[in-house]
Amino acid sequence: MKKEHTLEICHVTKHYGKKRALSDFSYTFKPGIYGLLGPNGAGKSTLMNLITDNLIPDKNNGVIKWDNEDIQKLGKKYRSHLGFMPQQQNLYPTMTARQFMGYISSLKNIDRKSAVTEIESLLETVELKEVADKKTGGFSGGMKQRLLFASCLLGNPSLIILDEPTAGLDPRQRVILREKIENYGKDKIIIIATHITSDIETIADCIIMMKDGRIIDNGSVEELVKKVHCGSETLENLYMQYYDEEEKKNVLG
Repeated sequence: MKKEHTLEICHVTKHYGKKRALSDFSYTFKPGIYGLLGPNGAGKSTLMNLITDNLIPDKNNGVIKWDNEDIQKLGKKYRSHLGFMPQQQNLYPTMTARQFMGYISSLKNIDRKSAVTEIESLLETVELKEVADKKTGGFSGGMKQRLLFASCLLGNPSLIILDEPTAGLDPRQRVILREKIENYGKDKIIIIATHITSDIETIADCIIMMKDGRIIDNGSVEELVKKVHCGSETLENLYMQYYDEEEKKNVLG
């Protein structure tokens, strides 16, 4: 039986100078798909950078644990479980798609024989096999997004972090990517930060709504809709009304 992993964010606070980006943030992730929603400045990017070990929490202000162990102590062992698709399309324009995948597989310490098979399979999955030997500098934004998604799946990671994964995709490719994410999410922890509510509305097991570096609510779409009567039971309407109500609470004190 495959081990069920857990990711725990335990009372994490993060400042940039005097600006507080996360405030005593706690949440436990188990296998499933999580949608991370919130306006700009809510703390989503900071949270993802902490989870991917690109940032560390403020000193003496929280810890992040993978299977009950501090990720700072686990180091490379933790990162071997991680697949990250950043929002920024930082590709090497002179590399072909196949070369880029090979480069990422070497960074993940995947043995060459396994990498070759996996790369071919993933390029086919994201419909880039026919352009595998073309330089990424000539790729469209959507093609780059698909390549980044394929690269984050190398090594079959147990924890997948996706930052605005459908940016630049046409409607058809957006639907295909959603289906791929849903299929991969059956036994993995997948966290998706997005402003496109339709990307997570039908596939997320849980929606985490953030503001000012804290969770203001979380639950399934159905659970959240019951709390906020928005007339139309769509995540987009829920999102808009929820933050309108939060603003009113702030104004009323």
